Amino acid sequence: MPQTMPFDSREATIDSVHHALFSGFSTCREVVSSFLARIENLNHHTNAILSLNPNALATADTLDEALAAGNATGPLFCIPILLKDNYDTKDIPTTGGNLALAKSQPTEDAPSVAALKAAGAIILGKANLHELALEGLSVSSFGGQTINPYDSTRTPGGSSGGTGAAVTSSFCVFGTGTDTVNSLRSPASANSLFSMRPTRGLVTRTGIIPISYTHDAIGPIARSMRDVAIALTVMASTGYDAVDNATAMVPSSLAKVDYAASLTTRSLKGLRLGVLNGFFNQTSNDSEVVPVNAAMDALMAKLEAAGVMLVQINETIYDATVIGATLDVQRYEYRELMDVYLSRPSLSGEHPTTLNELYSKKSKNGSGGEFLVIPSQYEYVNTALVSSTGNATYATKQNGIKNLTLALANTFAANTLDAIIYPEQKNLVVKIGSPSQSGRNGILAALTGSPVVTVPAGFSPKSEDAEEGVPIGMEILGRPWSEQLLLQIGYQIEQLTHVRRAPVWAKEQVEVGAYEVVPTVTPDRGNVNKAYPIGTL
Repeated sequence: MPQTMPFDSREATIDSVHHALFSGFSTCREVVSSFLARIENLNHHTNAILSLNPNALATADTLDEALAAGNATGPLFCIPILLKDNYDTKDIPTTGGNLALAKSQPTEDAPSVAALKAAGAIILGKANLHELALEGLSVSSFGGQTINPYDSTRTPGGSSGGTGAAVTSSFCVFGTGTDTVNSLRSPASANSLFSMRPTRGLVTRTGIIPISYTHDAIGPIARSMRDVAIALTVMASTGYDAVDNATAMVPSSLAKVDYAASLTTRSLKGLRLGVLNGFFNQTSNDSEVVPVNAAMDALMAKLEAAGVMLVQINETIYDATVIGATLDVQRYEYRELMDVYLSRPSLSGEHPTTLNELYSKKSKNGSGGEFLVIPSQYEYVNTALVSSTGNATYATKQNGIKNLTLALANTFAANTLDAIIYPEQKNLVVKIGSPSQSGRNGILAALTGSPVVTVPAGFSPKSEDAEEGVPIGMEILGRPWSEQLLLQIGYQIEQLTHVRRAPVWAKEQVEVGAYEVVPTVTPDRGNVNKAYPIGTL
């Protein structure tokens, strides 16, 4: 066996892992152990991890045997990843961060998870999320509060905040998230990361704890645009899924597309990007808003210097607050979808079988106290329990969504745009204990089913709480099925700006122990009790 050396998992990419493996510098077990060591030694900074996969090292050993035999195949061979804990996994419970689902055990992997495994990925475990993905603070009754790695006084965005915090901390190579309104893009923005919300239907949503057929999408979050592209290629390889009929809309030309293969370093010159001015807060001098505008202005100046034509879009229809208030349809679809998910024969273990039953249970914490669903979810959940797609209001909102989708298509055509840009959040990611994640702009893509890439745009000024500053992200929204173009634009911007930098504490190297079994992570639930009052619905 060739001489190996300790694998350095800090800022590792798919390519760097493969270089270490295929050059004989490291084994798969050493790669996996390096990430496990970081989780065990550094997770207290973030509280990002809910559970670990007891089979991770055994899987690594199997892949080492394949490597030794010359049978190392798959674009994700021995790539350690983390899943948001609303992805079904047959070897780890899928809790949604909810104590009432702590023992809920799928007997089948979600198709996206099966695809990742088939490509060679090693599932390290599950990341915390905002409870049932219903808000953007990343606090849950099962996992507690996830902390922003750049500023311990702030949330990590959400609802996929555990994934975002874990990826930026190098607890895995990349992670998965879900996005109902902002939830792939918010944690990417708040953690100086890249993400992809694909066009509705490109990646099947089967096997994911649902919220909305109209809103929901799933995708990857990573430290580089190339890793996002490789991960998306695998996740989209599942193709048509009769259980999620939105997948029938995928053009045949996109079957088996390799999204990473189309990434090039060609010039940005001649690109036409619309700037959605209604998605900025240009009237406030608040210290939470000014850094976002400053970062966006600096990035747009670099784009113009590189030859990009910025087209100002001032149509009043593009007001994220108004769009969300008038057209959001989550609560009409939520109960029906959750009832189907919870009553599936393939879901074993102790768990509620309806949404009403889930919220009627009194979940207990380790001290015997009752846990409260996050206060901002009260009104939403109470309405969802009595709403349905049969409501007349639902049909009216769906007609409004069709009109918004047509308006967006018209904006692209009338201005000859390649894509549209705007800050993911008008203000910095909010502080822990805030009632909601304010100022986010994800609703436009969520309702129209449009694809969006998120890229790091900059940082706020450094402070006592944020040694590197607080990350700020930019969304790049495209026409349906324009993932290749968006990933290319994101990749070129990454090469132009090199904005991303790791949290200060995450730059330290961690000594790797001799793991025989994967350690158990016990979530720190104390944070949720400190931030929120105790009670039940």
